[in-house]
Amino acid sequence: MDIKEKVTEIVDKIKNDDGLKKEFDENPTKAIEKVIGVDLPDDVVNKVVAGVKAKMTGDAVAGGIDKIKNLF
Repeated sequence: MDIKEKVTEIVDKIKNDDGLKKEFDENPTKAIEKVIGVDLPDDVVNKVVAGVKAKMTGDAVAGGIDKIKNLF
């Protein structure tokens, strides 16, 4: 699994769906799990959330991705 590709896919889905974007703003963990269709352990999903947030805001994209790339 290519983590950078998965994070990009998640970001694209969230950015293109206003309802999902609102859900991500309110509960990022639930929104991520909804997009990927998997209930991840908290420590894993929190790192994915951090990567998605970093990519969505454009801040520290590389750092956010580096945090999660060793999970899979």
